[in-house]
Amino acid sequence: MAKSTQQEAMEKAVKGNSLGRDAMRRLAANKAAIASIAVLGLVVLMVIVGPWLTPNNYYSQDYDAIWQAPTLAHGHIFGTDSVGRDLFVRTMVGGRISLMVGIVTAFVSLLIGVAYGATAGFIGGRIDGFMMRTVDILYALPFMFLVILMVVFFGQSLFLMFLAIGAVSWLDMARIVRGQTLTIKQQPYVEAARMAGASGTAIIVRHIVPNLLGLIVVYVTLTIPQVILFESFLSFLGLGVQEPMTSWGALINDGVGEMGRAPWLLVIPSIFLAVTLFCFNFIGDGLRDALDPNDR
Repeated sequence: MAKSTQQEAMEKAVKGNSLGRDAMRRLAANKAAIASIAVLGLVVLMVIVGPWLTPNNYYSQDYDAIWQAPTLAHGHIFGTDSVGRDLFVRTMVGGRISLMVGIVTAFVSLLIGVAYGATAGFIGGRIDGFMMRTVDILYALPFMFLVILMVVFFGQSLFLMFLAIGAVSWLDMARIVRGQTLTIKQQPYVEAARMAGASGTAIIVRHIVPNLLGLIVVYVTLTIPQVILFESFLSFLGLGVQEPMTSWGALINDGVGEMGRAPWLLVIPSIFLAVTLFCFNFIGDGLRDALDPNDR
């Protein structure tokens, strides 16, 4: 026998929506976040596909087009630098490096920081004190001095830059997660899970971390642009990406010295970097609003 329309409506109302579906609905209603996702996707697509769409490469030099302004006539749509290298392909290749450094380091920060901070906050007591004093000690270490030592002993490489930035990027995440965990573990549902016999690991994974999801996502979206900017600082000091490889930060640093003669060397990579940073910030705000348990 076919169900009536009223019965179907009642079943649908009882079934309800999942938390993930509600979050996606909230995110879809945020126009700034959706527009930022689209723009960021376009930037990522350009960075990945762009170098394949031009006959130039990031290290070849065209001595007949030194400091060539952006033009379609000679195939250098973003212009060239002081040694005739095409700025378009260098901007795209530099974007690959900058985004890879930011995303990989943020992922490492997420894994270490959340696990460390949630464990310290949930266990509490002397173990919590010992773990957080360890974080304080790592904060007190002269980070730039450590990076210089690592470069001297192990040489310059992209992996070394991941290791150097990732070595401290998780410290803020651990502190934030630990502070929120101290509050969440006092909630009734955590006490109920403990009384039901759930292990500490299960409580952290199933009850504490999911309720930190909004905070974690927002912080990750803020960590990525911070890491990109920090990578540019390392490149400026000669400790990051080395020639002929480049990044957005390195291109901007090069463009500063040529701002009067060739302003496009500064403007174009700065636009890509600024747009990417704005997109991550808007996406982070949208995800925070969508995942905020207080709005459910």
